[in-house]
Amino acid sequence: MNENKIRISVFPKGYIDDLSNGKMDVFEWIEQAGTLGADGMEMYPTFLQSTEKSYLEKVKEAAASVNLVIPMMCASPDFTHPDPAFRVKEMSKMKEMIDAMAILGPDDFRSCRVLSGQRRPEVSREDGIKWTIDCINELLPYAKSKRVYLVMENHYKDGFWIYPEFAQKSDIYLEIVEGISSDWFGVNFDPSNAVFAGDDPLALLEKVKSRLITMHASDRYLKEGYSMKDIENHLVQGYSVGLAHGVIGKGIIDYDGIFQLLANINFTGWISIEDGVNGLGEMKESVDFLKRKVDEYFLSGN
Repeated sequence: MNENKIRISVFPKGYIDDLSNGKMDVFEWIEQAGTLGADGMEMYPTFLQSTEKSYLEKVKEAAASVNLVIPMMCASPDFTHPDPAFRVKEMSKMKEMIDAMAILGPDDFRSCRVLSGQRRPEVSREDGIKWTIDCINELLPYAKSKRVYLVMENHYKDGFWIYPEFAQKSDIYLEIVEGISSDWFGVNFDPSNAVFAGDDPLALLEKVKSRLITMHASDRYLKEGYSMKDIENHLVQGYSVGLAHGVIGKGIIDYDGIFQLLANINFTGWISIEDGVNGLGEMKESVDFLKRKVDEYFLSGN
């Protein structure tokens, strides 16, 4: 059972700006990640200074030196731009990330996140859905050749985007997911993002459980003075100013309900923690919390 149980990865939400602008080196983050008790770490494209094979092999070796693997890449393609040439460039960037994961990732599992793109006011529902499905379908043969899964997240908003996710609402998200059929495509489920899209996380997970490959884990809190209705009205270039991250298991997400459903489907994929906004102490608490839940729901037979 231990060989097949859920494994925990970490993603440094609190360091994303410093890692992206060069104030912090990815090797520094790897050293810190190695102290958290996780099994792996999730990368983001701008954490990497290069996609040359020699550099990526050094990153992989550094992770291995602290007993971590790199199973996931948190890529953010923008397939809803009305210019076809822009979408072609986004697909080229995705292929570069697929290539990177073919080097960085362990042999038993590698994934690369895909999104729809930004919810631009001038883009219709029909066009956005079609462009997203077309782009992902075009990428899938390449991903298969590199043995890298493409996983679509029910996303809220990339931190460097102007507009929220086109497929933020579950009806659009599900139409895209259901429009793609491949053994190398599936879902990266994020319960927090479901909440702030106005959806019930458990209801959405129930709908996508047969396509579930990976999961993001975080917990969210409303900052003082904000209500759920305020979230869409206080967007900045990044996350809503009304949202706060915190220790998993102490916020608004029903993780017992989630783990019961995961146990019901015998899920054995990766769960990546998006945390650390308030320091690595909280991320360590989140790792410990998820490990306890894995043991509770998968080792006890509940």
